[in-house]
Amino acid sequence: MKSILYVFVMLMLFASCNDGNKSQVNNQSQHQVIVQEVLHVKEYSYIRVLEAGTEKWIAAPSTPLEVGKTYYIGKEMLMQNFESKDLGRTFETVYFVEKISASPEAIDPPLITTSRQLNSEATKPVIEKKDVKVSAGDNTISIAELFENRTLYKNKVVKLKGEVTKYNPAIMNVNWFHMQDGTNFGGEFDLTVTTAAEVQIGDIVTLEGTVTLNKDFGAGYYYAIIIENAVLVK
Repeated sequence: MKSILYVFVMLMLFASCNDGNKSQVNNQSQHQVIVQEVLHVKEYSYIRVLEAGTEKWIAAPSTPLEVGKTYYIGKEMLMQNFESKDLGRTFETVYFVEKISASPEAIDPPLITTSRQLNSEATKPVIEKKDVKVSAGDNTISIAELFENRTLYKNKVVKLKGEVTKYNPAIMNVNWFHMQDGTNFGGEFDLTVTTAAEVQIGDIVTLEGTVTLNKDFGAGYYYAIIIENAVLVK
């Protein structure tokens, strides 16, 4: 779950480049840091550390940490002027990392992968098909219809109804969720949505949003279809 969650973080980081935030990837394979302060929020930990005598903030999936102890991190992405709504503060600089561990051997392989790697079955996140059956609403289209006629709906606002199957809130000032309605076209049954609205897993929602095709956030992170700027409707 955390690895899937981090993919969302990375996607939003790359998307944030269009919002005036600057990002930079550090490809150094491993860093040794000493924890000075830890702030836990929801599923993340913001950690003030010392690295080679220099203080900096990093952000990682929520992890139990001890102040004063040495830990190891892998590749990192620098974000400038990053706002955390959960903390109610803006970091001048913060480094996002996929994992922090007390053991250097536990640090995962490279954070940034290639498009070819992401398109292989071995590296794709596994999306579970839920036992969902949501009847279409007024003027809504099904997820299967959207995938089947994607070119017709490109850059258009569509209305869909489905069940929220995954939810990741407040990542770069936007909420991400997956939805399914029980329909399927060519093995495609799961739709990713970004929105300012708040939802919960299991909610049946009707939404309107813009269809974007072939969304490439950089560093190989890519969506064939994504619904952006969705709003919930009754």
